[in-house]
Amino acid sequence: MNKNIFKHWQQDLPASIVVFFVAVPLCLGIALASGAPLFSGLIAGIIGGIIVGTISDSSLGVSGPAAGLAIIVLNAIQELGAFEIFLVAVVIGGVFQIILGLLRGGLIGFYFPSSVIKGMLAAIGIIIFIKQIPHAFGYDSDYEGDLTFQQVDGQNTFSELVNMLDYVSVSSMLVAFISLTILLLWDIVLVKRSKFFKVVPGPLVAVVFGILYEVITSTYFPGMSIKGEHLVSVPTSANFSEFLTNFTTPDFAHVSNPNVWITGVTIAVVASLETLLCVDATDKLDPDKGTTSTNKELIAQGTGNIVSGLIGGLPITQVIVRSSANIQSGGKTKLAAILHGLFILICVSFIPFILNLIPLAVLASILFIVGFKLAKPALFISMFKLGWKQSIPFLVTVAGVVFIDLLKGISLGMLVAILTIIPSKLSEAFSIVEEHVGGVKKIKMVFTEKLTFFNKRSVFRTLEGIERGAELTIDMTQSKYVDSDVVEIIDEFAASAKEKEIQVSLLK
Repeated sequence: MNKNIFKHWQQDLPASIVVFFVAVPLCLGIALASGAPLFSGLIAGIIGGIIVGTISDSSLGVSGPAAGLAIIVLNAIQELGAFEIFLVAVVIGGVFQIILGLLRGGLIGFYFPSSVIKGMLAAIGIIIFIKQIPHAFGYDSDYEGDLTFQQVDGQNTFSELVNMLDYVSVSSMLVAFISLTILLLWDIVLVKRSKFFKVVPGPLVAVVFGILYEVITSTYFPGMSIKGEHLVSVPTSANFSEFLTNFTTPDFAHVSNPNVWITGVTIAVVASLETLLCVDATDKLDPDKGTTSTNKELIAQGTGNIVSGLIGGLPITQVIVRSSANIQSGGKTKLAAILHGLFILICVSFIPFILNLIPLAVLASILFIVGFKLAKPALFISMFKLGWKQSIPFLVTVAGVVFIDLLKGISLGMLVAILTIIPSKLSEAFSIVEEHVGGVKKIKMVFTEKLTFFNKRSVFRTLEGIERGAELTIDMTQSKYVDSDVVEIIDEFAASAKEKEIQVSLLK
C-alpha cells in the first residue's frame, strides 16, 4: 500500500467516520430493496471499502452496493431461483469488468459531457434531500438509498411527502432538528474557532447525541423514545459461529446456466456505467483536481465484485452518495474509503447493538447537508451563465434523474447534449507544431474553430503525453467555440503542469 495515503490521515479519519455512518443504512436499505439477505449489503460495503479502496486509483471515490442495481438484483434472484445461484452471476460480472478494464473500456468515461455529469450531481443532491424529509419526520416506509421517483408501492417521491404527515413522530423530528443544528453550528461556526472541531467531525457528534437520546429516553422517558423501526437495524449474532453463517458461497453447479451468464454480463455493463459516471463526477468535485484512471477503476471494481460474490455480497459500484459525503467531509486520499470499510467490518462483528441505537432521523440530517451541497443554487447559476448549449443538457439531466432514474436521466441528457453539437464540425480539433530551441522542446497546440466534448479525450491524451520540462503554448485565437469540458481539461492540466516543470501559455 502506498505510504502517501497516510499523509493526510488527520483529514481522512474524520471523513471515514462520516462515510461509515452514511454507508451502513444505505447498505442495509439496498439489500432490503434487492430481496437479498441484509448482511449481503454490509459485505458489499466492507469489500467496496477495503478491497476496492486499496486497488482503486481514485483518491476520493467510495464503493459499495448501489441503488441503481437493486431492481436488477431483485429480478435476477427471483428468475434464477436462489441467492446462491445469483452470486455466481456476481462473480462472472466481476470477471467481465476486469476484462473490460484490461481492454481499456474505461475510455467511455471521456465521452460524458460536463453538463450531464453536473446535472447528475445536482439531481442526486435534490433526490437525497427530498428523500430524507420523511425519515426526519419519522416516516420510514422507503429504504435508505432509494433514488427512484416511481416506487414499487405505487407511491412516488412527492406523494410520500404527503403520506408522511399521517405518521409524524415528534421524537424523530426533535432528534432531526437538534442533529441538524449541531451539524450547521459545527460546519459554519465551530470549525473556524478551533482545530479540535476540525478533527472531530460534526456528524459523529450528531450520531452520539442520537444514541444518547435513545438510551436516556428508553430508560427514563419511554414515551419520548424512538421506536425500533425508526432505528438502524444491523443483523446481530450471538456468537462467532452464528456470525459466520451470514456469509454465503456461490452455487457453481449452475455456472453453465445461460441465464446466469446473461445476468453476469448485465451486472458488468450497468455497474461499469454507474462507476464511470461516478468517477467523472467525483473527479469534478475533487478540490485538488485529481484524475482517476478509469481502466484501473474497472479492474478494481471487477476484483471487488469477484470477492463480494464469493462470500455472499451484493454487486459493487463506485457510489456518488458516499463519495460526495467523503469529499464534503474533508477526505484527501483513499485511506478514508479503506477505513470506512474497516469500520463496517469491526462494528457489525463486535458492536452491532450500538449501531442499532442510531435513529434514522440523525442520518437524515447528515444527508440533508450532503444533498444541499450537491445541488447548491450557485451550481445552477453557473450553468446558466455558460449558455444554452450547457444549461439545456444540464436541466434535462436533472429532470430525467429526479423524475425517472439515474441511467435513463443520464441517457436523456447525453441525447440532448449530442443534438446540440451536431452542427459543429467534428473533424481535427487541433494541430501540433514542435521545435527545439536551446535544448528546450517548444510545443504549440493550435485549436480549430470549434471544439466539443467529443474532442475532450484527444485533448486530454495529447496534454498527458507532453514531456517534462517542455514549453507549451495553447493557441485558441482561431476558436469561436470551445466546450467547457475541454476548458476544464486545459485548466486542470495547467494547474498540475508545474509538478512536471512544464510551462503553459494560453493565447485567446
